[in-house]
Amino acid sequence: MCLGIPGQIVAIDDAERRLATVSVAGVKRQINTACIPDARIGDWVLVHVGFAMSRIDEAEAAETLRILAEIGEAQAELDAMKA
Repeated sequence: MCLGIPGQIVAIDDAERRLATVSVAGVKRQINTACIPDARIGDWVLVHVGFAMSRIDEAEAAETLRILAEIGEAQAELDAMKA
């Protein structure tokens, strides 16, 4: 199963090499935007293994981040129950 994490493009670092910086829940990371050649600052994208795979809208990004946070909280509770 592949998991894409929503991130917002905050900078285009190297247009020729298709490198941009995204912010994922406040953490910034450089990614490759070759799959989205017209990517721009402010776009929300799904990031998988360092590549922006597709563009998404802000509402979809927010909902996905909310669900991922819930999954993380549930996992933390399961880990606490095991301990």
